[in-house]
Amino acid sequence: MRYAYFTLAFLVVLTVSVLGFRGSTFTRPPMMVFPDTFFPEMNHQAKYKPQASSTFFADGRADRPLPAGVVSRNPLRDDDHLYRGKTANGQWAKGFPAAVAVDARLIARGRERYTIYCAPCHGALGDGKGIVTQYNWGAPANFHSDVFRSMPEGQIFDTITNGAKTMFSYGDKLVPEDRWAVIAYVRALQRAQNARVNDVEANHKQELGIK
Repeated sequence: MRYAYFTLAFLVVLTVSVLGFRGSTFTRPPMMVFPDTFFPEMNHQAKYKPQASSTFFADGRADRPLPAGVVSRNPLRDDDHLYRGKTANGQWAKGFPAAVAVDARLIARGRERYTIYCAPCHGALGDGKGIVTQYNWGAPANFHSDVFRSMPEGQIFDTITNGAKTMFSYGDKLVPEDRWAVIAYVRALQRAQNARVNDVEANHKQELGIK
């Protein structure tokens, strides 16, 4: 019984402490549990917070505009088709960038990346029947629908880069070249699932027994 009283007292003190300080403004800085005794000046460094004011600059702003001619910390990327999936006039680009060679090696790379990042949702065949559907995690897109078969490659690239609806961005996981590799593999899946006899080249029809 004694422990019950102790527990109740603790909960009361905790509740009063939490609720009592809600909305309060502290006038003293918080206590530092592990202060830097070797370099005490590092404990409280002068800094500006985003969009804070400053009396040092004439306009009163701490945020400063970029100097003329500044170079981005990222490599310069002038190829909109390769890095944004768009044409020079801002439209979704159709086809693959000139810098990307669509060959067996690219498709193999795309298959590897697709299996890691895409198949759990969209399925090994791209039919939207990945393993997540067994746990009621939404309804992933079926790449064999007319919407995605007719979608420009540039728009697919943008979806991989920035995400769409319930799909998160994969721009931090796949470099641009790998995104194009995934798109090439998706196109291969679409052709495989929607192939026609006329799609087979003449020199291969005999091998397959097609007249």
